[in-house]
Amino acid sequence: MFNLILFGPPGSGKGTQSEKLIARFGLKHLSTGDLLRSEIAKQTALGVEAKKVMDKGELVPDEVVIGMISSAIDHNANVKGFLFDGFPRTAAQAEALDKLLALKKAPIAVMLALEVSEEELVKRLMKRGETSGRSDDTNESVIRARIAEYHKKTAVVADYYRKFDKVTMIEGEGSIDEIFSSLCEVIDSKI
Repeated sequence: MFNLILFGPPGSGKGTQSEKLIARFGLKHLSTGDLLRSEIAKQTALGVEAKKVMDKGELVPDEVVIGMISSAIDHNANVKGFLFDGFPRTAAQAEALDKLLALKKAPIAVMLALEVSEEELVKRLMKRGETSGRSDDTNESVIRARIAEYHKKTAVVADYYRKFDKVTMIEGEGSIDEIFSSLCEVIDSKI
């Protein structure tokens, strides 16, 4: 099983590239947001627990999210691998994910980190805001705060995977196809 994390700040192109990578390599997209919504809709034990927490405006505990990921892996045992999106977001989550994947004998093979300048991210998100309906994509100061939050909290996940020589930085500016080609080169070398 080939597992990868696609990483990058808001507006770096993760969504666009995820779709292309999933189609090209036959991976299963694993978005923790989608998992949470699905478990809540199915009213599973984990979903009920998550909903209670979310209804209070709190973050779902890592153990619950890891449990949902474990369940998703078990229910998709025949896939070629998973593309993790939106998780892990902290070093503690990365450690918990690695422990889970070690038990399943399916470690993270690589973290692909898209590097995009702040000015380009702001430009992309403002453009996306024209059509996305997302209010957080229409205000430049909010966008810059989201980027700063990403660098402050989430970038430590890349530091965690660097210790295991699993991070590859990818130039995230250029055409969609150029960036996709760079991502594919790395994956092809790891498969």
